[in-house]
Amino acid sequence: MKVNVHRAEINPIIAPEHVKPSRPDMEVIGVFNAGVSKLGDEVILLLRVAERPVPNDPEAYLTPIWRHETGALDILRIERTEDADFSDPRVIRTPYQNYLTSISHLRVARSLDGYNFRIDEKPTVLPETEYETFGIEDPRITELEDGYYITYSAISPSGIVVPLLHTRDFVSFERRGILFHPDNKDVTLFPERIGGRYYALHRPSSSHYAKPDIWIADSDDLLRWGNHRRILGVREGGWDGGRIGASAVPFRTERGWLELYHGADEDNRYAVGAVLLDAERPWQVLARSSRPIMEPEAAFERDGFFANVVFPCGALVEGDTIRLYYGAADRSVGYAELSVREVLASLEGEEA
Repeated sequence: MKVNVHRAEINPIIAPEHVKPSRPDMEVIGVFNAGVSKLGDEVILLLRVAERPVPNDPEAYLTPIWRHETGALDILRIERTEDADFSDPRVIRTPYQNYLTSISHLRVARSLDGYNFRIDEKPTVLPETEYETFGIEDPRITELEDGYYITYSAISPSGIVVPLLHTRDFVSFERRGILFHPDNKDVTLFPERIGGRYYALHRPSSSHYAKPDIWIADSDDLLRWGNHRRILGVREGGWDGGRIGASAVPFRTERGWLELYHGADEDNRYAVGAVLLDAERPWQVLARSSRPIMEPEAAFERDGFFANVVFPCGALVEGDTIRLYYGAADRSVGYAELSVREVLASLEGEEA
């Protein structure tokens, strides 16, 4: 069964031109992959804002680096004649170190209708620790008993780790430490305890032998995680044959936990699928998308900083409606609505 995707007519709802740079010598090149939650009557987006130094030197590439020793941003100059690979717009590869071409921070946006957002003029959460040298990315927000817990990717020469933030008001934030060691990302927390324990989906990588697959782990305190199990793998040659990862926070349905995940093929085309997990044993896969439920189709999804990407970090579920906030082409935030019933029906008869 085909899932109908109702994109907002005003898409993209947030673009780089809507966001003020953190300082005059920086420019915003992307605002995307936003976590979402509700705070009272407001819809809260926690945006990933990617910035780079304003290019002013045709002979060199300027790349930003957070120096935790000084608590300041440093601009590294890499000669274009240097033995480096500039083919990927996201990464500069040199013989001695890989660098990102931009650095990301997190910024709050607020809305009463879920479409028109007021975006904070200043960064909400900046890189701070030695594990955030190259920025902080792709937040997911889970509301639990005592507030909101935010997982995100932290990038540095030590690899990619997953720290935890806690907030009650999206004004003040407390760092709770690193949950998953390098290299790991795409971590999302389930919104309630199951059998008395917390659960998280995560995506280990950098293995000589394994593909980037989805795993599950559990914890009794949200800080120490164990009982790791691989639950979902890539499918060679398919729409999710290159890599997969958890995206939105899982939510309960009458049939079990529904997780919207992202998958990329061998050509780095990112689409959205769904997987159904058992309500009481979430490590058990009941059904899965055989084809994407959402693909890059609109112009702003096909063209951008990194083309052909739809990447959902946040979803609000209201009755049968999934209100999906997603990153488009690593440049902007799109909004779409899908039916829970249609997504579940599209999984019927599919192998896990």
